Amino acid sequence: MEDGYLYFGAGPRPQDRIKLNVGGKLFETTLSTIRSGGPDSLLHALSARPIDDSNPVFIDRDPEIFSVLLSVLRTNRLPSTARRFSKQELIDEALYYGIESRLKAAMLPPPLSGIDASMVATIRPASDGLPSAFTAGAGDGSLWIAHGGQISAYDSNLAHSGTIRTHIDNITSIRRVWPDVAAVGSDAAAGLHIYDISGGRHVASTHWTDPSDPRIYKALVSAIADSPNSVYASFSCRHKENCILVIDKSTFQVVSEIGRQLGSSMKTMVPGKLTYMPSSSLIFGSAVTSGAFGYSGYIRLWDSRSGEVVWETTEPGSGRSSRFGDSFADVDVDVDESTMFKVCSNSGDVGMADLRKLGEDPWVYLRDNNPSMGHTGGGESNSVIHCYRKQVFIGRDGGLEVWSQVEEKETGEERDNRVCEGSYRRNYVDKLDNLERGTVMRMEGGGDRLFISRENVEGIEVWESSNFSGSVSVL
Repeated sequence: MEDGYLYFGAGPRPQDRIKLNVGGKLFETTLSTIRSGGPDSLLHALSARPIDDSNPVFIDRDPEIFSVLLSVLRTNRLPSTARRFSKQELIDEALYYGIESRLKAAMLPPPLSGIDASMVATIRPASDGLPSAFTAGAGDGSLWIAHGGQISAYDSNLAHSGTIRTHIDNITSIRRVWPDVAAVGSDAAAGLHIYDISGGRHVASTHWTDPSDPRIYKALVSAIADSPNSVYASFSCRHKENCILVIDKSTFQVVSEIGRQLGSSMKTMVPGKLTYMPSSSLIFGSAVTSGAFGYSGYIRLWDSRSGEVVWETTEPGSGRSSRFGDSFADVDVDVDESTMFKVCSNSGDVGMADLRKLGEDPWVYLRDNNPSMGHTGGGESNSVIHCYRKQVFIGRDGGLEVWSQVEEKETGEERDNRVCEGSYRRNYVDKLDNLERGTVMRMEGGGDRLFISRENVEGIEVWESSNFSGSVSVL
């Protein structure tokens, strides 16, 4: 060692410096930096190589990409120069050096904040690019897309990790129930089907049957939810009989049946949306339909242990008389905050209810204190709502907005109730004219991402709060 440099002599110290010649360009860094990639990395091995001469080690690789990777080792963040390279180029080089885990961690987005989110990618499966359903990984932001009868998987960095073909022609509902296992259903093929995505194989199938009732035959799946131990799937038959089956998550055998209905009216339609709420062990279910006379539907809460209904409401037909005829177009539940949100079909207003204090009319309608941000109303042709990370995302036709909690200036009572007219603030997401992208059909949060599908548009949009805004195509 001379002048603080390490030339692979004995007794190196973490603060010692090392020189590397990568593709003809000289780099200088410290031992602690170069070894931070892990003991199994190529760089760690090179730093310990017992060579006595003072010449830098030559590595015949791209120096520009190495510069990006070295910055990741130093700061745990991607530098702005990373935008010059594709994700695959960066991952390939990181694999060569053995530091792919450090790169992938640096590539993950910051915490999702709808206020400054923008569309950063569109994921398009190689074949049958029009998605029929999708499910997101809540923890890591990975994504599984059903397109036709196939399922394409994308990892936490949105790199394609594989595609499997199922025995179903068109998957219309999908839910990740284990890290590598999906439960899928179709509006054209009977049964709930379990697939191992990593192994590409069919694991099991579950059907709703009742030997005492011949009407229960070839039941189709409309919605899927899951808890740590169970899968919940809403089934409906040709004559509109429907129920929710509780399915054991380890054996995929039916455990019980919840809420069997004849399905002869709006109040007994099959639930089109299901959510399990772990804090209360309740199952949230909703159904909505629209026709010449507007929207109608119901919201219902079942106790997952007893199967009993603990609360329900129908619209139109309940709530304030001034709101009669302004039924919800969509509804969702925030499982973290124990709150429920709906978007009204006529006025476009957003209603909020505390699930711990439900009654005949639990709704409080959010008020935007900024008049310029207010919604003008006037009959939404399509509205979709999704709660994620204490935020409420609403798609109105092609536009996207977010309601975020207001923390300041709350009274003690408001903090206890968490529900008041001014407790959320509206912001419009992104500055682009989303109407040009098509009508929002579905949204789902996963990790620090929001995924969006649009009517008759190929691919799934990926929205993030990112330091680098803009659209990037992910193949």
